[in-house]
Amino acid sequence: MRIAVPNKGRLHDPAIDLLDRAGIHITDGMDRQLYANTVDPEITLLFARAADIPEYVNDWAAEVGITGYDQYREAGVDDVVELLDGEFGTCRLVSAAPEEDDIASVQALSGSTIATEFPRVTREYFDEQGIDVDIVEVTGATELTPHVEMADAIVDITSTGTTLAVNRLEVIDEVLSSSVRLFAHEDVADDPAVSDVSMALESVLAAEDRRYLMMNVPEGDLDAIQDVIPGLGGPTVMDIDGEDRVAVHAVVDEGDVFTTINELKRIGASDILVTEIERLVE
Repeated sequence: MRIAVPNKGRLHDPAIDLLDRAGIHITDGMDRQLYANTVDPEITLLFARAADIPEYVNDWAAEVGITGYDQYREAGVDDVVELLDGEFGTCRLVSAAPEEDDIASVQALSGSTIATEFPRVTREYFDEQGIDVDIVEVTGATELTPHVEMADAIVDITSTGTTLAVNRLEVIDEVLSSSVRLFAHEDVADDPAVSDVSMALESVLAAEDRRYLMMNVPEGDLDAIQDVIPGLGGPTVMDIDGEDRVAVHAVVDEGDVFTTINELKRIGASDILVTEIERLVE
């Protein structure tokens, strides 16, 4: 199986890190290489431009791909399906215009020229709005085009809005919300090997922001403890030989750890241990 991943840019390192945490480790160097082997002899990584990955999967250069939803939508491929939302690499594709133009709604762009690196998505968006515009495709520095009179407005990617603000551009409307997704060719989407990869990645994502709690609890306080940490279907309770205490294990959200531990201590829990979770198969 070939898994296409971004060869550079903001999605490269998070994608490689996700695969690594899922146990799909690279076993040879990947600098300036098109391919890399992994610990699984049946899985090879293919490095490609993020924008090209949907087409690579569509054309069988790779069976599986990891790239942004924005790139998938722009590619307009027919035989690629989404398997998993990685929930990282989030960004928005927005329409924006110079602040001094004071454009209050996207309808005001009717008859305008729009510069973008996403002509397909942009055309679909304005067609859905019933707005007639001219679209100019650019390959970089989109935010400069209104200031050099190439366009009246732009449709571009933004994560924090800082670049738009620096270039005195104001967001008019959101065109598309994007994050990194796992895609597969539809003919192998249900293949056991592809399902195994999807489950491995999903288990890593499920473990994020979760913590594993272990503690000792007097048997008489067990009901109160269970009210504090219901866990995934209920905490795990184990007897401790020769003692009137039990060991309790549970998974809790990271954001709840502080208050949960304080409540547990007040109820009577002791020897509380908190650890990170690498993978969680639900």
